[in-house]
Amino acid sequence: MNNITIIGIAGGSASGKTTVVRKLKERFTGQIQVLGHDNYYRAHDDMPFSQRCQLNYDHPDAFETELLVYHIEELRAGRSIDHPTYDYTEHNRAKETIHMEPMPVIIVEGILVLENEELRDRMDLKIFVDTDAEERLIRRILRDTRERGRSVESVLNQYKDTVKPMHEKYIEPSKEYADVIIPRGGHNLPALHLLEDHIEMLLRRQEEREPQEA
Repeated sequence: MNNITIIGIAGGSASGKTTVVRKLKERFTGQIQVLGHDNYYRAHDDMPFSQRCQLNYDHPDAFETELLVYHIEELRAGRSIDHPTYDYTEHNRAKETIHMEPMPVIIVEGILVLENEELRDRMDLKIFVDTDAEERLIRRILRDTRERGRSVESVLNQYKDTVKPMHEKYIEPSKEYADVIIPRGGHNLPALHLLEDHIEMLLRRQEEREPQEA
């Protein structure tokens, strides 16, 4: 499956990346696999929970990006992978892995996927989901308290100490590498429809090339 299309979707925390990915998966059922950069947070089995809580999870070094790059290469070569998973309640990599087979489109999603040059070089299309900072903070509080077992105080402290400064230092500047910028996240239906049309075109071109290369 050398004709696999790799799409990177970046943006600030709680910008709406997950909504964009979900809508694309619904539109292209059975044709898309998603690799979340969050699943590649480094394991810290040697640290107690209290220490893991203090780590900076918005810095590029927090991720085992080299493993993600390797997995992208494996999928593009037509080989399956078993990618890691992450437990937000424990602030650590989980023991479970997820088996993934190659598909025509691989979406690589995460806050820093456009910051890393090795990842960018493997992408056929780079997207940045752009949402107002205040809206992102509100969404993050709701998400982390409801889904990740966090307190409002811990979410706000993390936002002030690491999320906001890392966004300004690494995530926002990575927007310059995007081929497409989607304002207002997954609620921007016209932008999503244009993106779907573009992916449809990429898939058609891919299908046209395959018989010639067979």
